[in-house]
Amino acid sequence: MAGGGARTAARVTGLAPSAIRRMAVGAPEDAIDLALGEPGWPLPAVAREALATVSAEHGTLPYGPNASRPELVAAVAEVHGQLNGIPTPGADRVMVTSGSQAALFALFSAHVEVGSTVLVPDPGFVSYGSLAHLCQARAAGYPLGPGGVLDADALVATLDAQPDVSLVVLNHPANPTGGVASAAALASVAEACARRGAVLVSDEVYRELWVGERPAGLHEAAGPDAGIVLGSVSKAYGAPGLRVGWAVGDPALLAPARVVHNAMTTAPAGPSQRAATALLRASASVLEEAREHVQVRWETAGRAAPGLLARADTARGSAGRAGASAARAGFYLWLPVPDDVAPADTTDFALRVRDTSRVTTVPGDAFGPAGAGFLRVSLGGPLDDLTEGLGRLAPWCEA
Repeated sequence: MAGGGARTAARVTGLAPSAIRRMAVGAPEDAIDLALGEPGWPLPAVAREALATVSAEHGTLPYGPNASRPELVAAVAEVHGQLNGIPTPGADRVMVTSGSQAALFALFSAHVEVGSTVLVPDPGFVSYGSLAHLCQARAAGYPLGPGGVLDADALVATLDAQPDVSLVVLNHPANPTGGVASAAALASVAEACARRGAVLVSDEVYRELWVGERPAGLHEAAGPDAGIVLGSVSKAYGAPGLRVGWAVGDPALLAPARVVHNAMTTAPAGPSQRAATALLRASASVLEEAREHVQVRWETAGRAAPGLLARADTARGSAGRAGASAARAGFYLWLPVPDDVAPADTTDFALRVRDTSRVTTVPGDAFGPAGAGFLRVSLGGPLDDLTEGLGRLAPWCEA
């Protein structure tokens, strides 16, 4: 059928654009965007140079190999091993994808059975629940600890209470809360998932954006066979537009996901692979510079809106603890709404702020029921926008 008589697949029914995108629709033209979570610092020079080299070459621009360029796979493996203190993984343990989002889609498609349950953090990144829905599975939220940290006991209790769990998603440092996971908590969850036969996916795209103390990671804490770890050049490497990500883990779990990814998109774009390889080969300097950019943004928030930062720190339980507020991960401020705003009115409040003071944030309930009563404020963008945007937001939330 064509036109109005076309049928929509049941698995798509009920899906809608994310709240992050919806907040941008209808925003005043001069609104400052503190909603979108992407780095606002310049693309590192090594990536620019790699792209310039590609543009200067004569000849064809072929498809990349389905498994991506061997030098990129090798660079991912080397960096993953170094950052986690484990032996360098073999090529069969690395799946390069068109961004970590494509890795998630491929892994969900390969391992989530129709009618099964997927455990996702609440609050958590909006795509996890959407992907479960597309697989005709049920997303069940598990609670996080204060400040969004991983509460292993709560997750394991949720796992034990749910029937037919096919996949469990971790995301630390977390989007939207910035909460981290201890090594002990990660190891505990890995053991529980292995016992239940549930595939464990740890989304660690924000892990190298830290100030004060480096967060733990799944493979560092529980060994290279403990689930699948996702990474990307989009966040810490400052290159979201390249659309290059990866998954590292058990070859048997990656094999069916590779087939899905190949059916989706063959491989990431060739020029992007070249630039991503350059970024990974320069990881030490690129990541150090990225953390400097993140530290400057948190310092800017402290100067531009100290009341907002204090309110967020109090809510995450770090106020008054020596050094706690200095140890941060990612670039999201998880900000409580004013006390006189009911959690159920979080989205309405965010829209009022947007339309009245011309600054866009994301209502926390977009990330799950437990996010009601909070706004996600991105500190990642250009510094001038950040200073101006926080100045506009402060009068609403500092009181």
